[in-house]
Amino acid sequence: MKTVFNPTPIDFTKQPMFFGESLNSQRYDNFKYPIFDKLTQSQLSYFWRPEEVSLQKDRNDFNELRPEQKFIFTTNLKYQTLLDSVQGRGPALAFIPFCSLPELESCITAWNFMETIHSRSYTYMIKNLYSEPSEIFDTILEDKMILERAASVTQAYDDFINYAHKYQLELETNRKELKRKFWKALINVNILEGIRFYVSFACTFAFGELRVMEGSAKIISFIARDESQHLSITQHIIKNYKATENDDEMLEIIEEEKNLVYEMYDDAVKEEKRWVEYLFKDGSMVGLNAKLLSDYVEWIANKRLRAINLKPIYDISVRNNPLPWTQHWLNSRELQNAPQETEIESYVIGGIKQDITNDTFKGISL
Repeated sequence: MKTVFNPTPIDFTKQPMFFGESLNSQRYDNFKYPIFDKLTQSQLSYFWRPEEVSLQKDRNDFNELRPEQKFIFTTNLKYQTLLDSVQGRGPALAFIPFCSLPELESCITAWNFMETIHSRSYTYMIKNLYSEPSEIFDTILEDKMILERAASVTQAYDDFINYAHKYQLELETNRKELKRKFWKALINVNILEGIRFYVSFACTFAFGELRVMEGSAKIISFIARDESQHLSITQHIIKNYKATENDDEMLEIIEEEKNLVYEMYDDAVKEEKRWVEYLFKDGSMVGLNAKLLSDYVEWIANKRLRAINLKPIYDISVRNNPLPWTQHWLNSRELQNAPQETEIESYVIGGIKQDITNDTFKGISL
């Protein structure tokens, strides 16, 4: 039975990453996998708030965009809101209940919190860029393309969470099947963090390269930096299972589901390509088109496969990044917050007010 505090003394350096004994003292002095503590500290050191970045110029820039450019920017923003809504609760719901290492539990907790910062960032952008923010939020679930992608993003999560709930209630007793669904959920999150954001990222960075929507591009660059940390968490979990966990049952599952992993990657790439066609259905933008983005998705997928010791499946060299200029934005350490781009905290509590009426300044004389 799971418990929030296990009174039994346990050497957690000998515990598995998941499905071991319940945790007790949250001690961070001796680790089975020090990399997870380093990733926790890295996430905490990167802590930021969207209000640190001014979007005043972006609001004017957005109003000057062509209709097809507004569609690209807005549709991507809606989709990013959905993805981080999933990630704002997914890791905590799926993985933490079965985590059996203090350093990994802490790492996933920090991950989950940062995803909430991302969701708040999209709200900050929407409230500051659009005269009717509620119209943007209310139409997210009306877009069939977004809903189609939501289903594929969440299915593996839901399959594992629902089976795990039954397992805890002893309505299901097949431990190997539990771990199989866990593995699929883990691969799904690896793909989500490593591939599914990057078309949207590239589009926003392309606006920044044109010297428009630069505040938004900067916020997205901070989000991309965080997502690279989250991707690294999944990659280390995957590689640990393959190399150091000594879990024969999981190794069997990994071998049995090897082809499925390739299928999941390929399905995600095809979905991203369909998304690209949807974004550019009314026109492209300077420096970016559907062909370049489709090649970029394949390039990213090959990199992610190599990172978990799998062979690339697309005919594009890892050395030939179709969008090399995105690296400047993805490496956000190169980005500096100039004074005019950073807001004083006391000025950003409410952002841009959307509720001004004719009576707001009644009784005030100048």
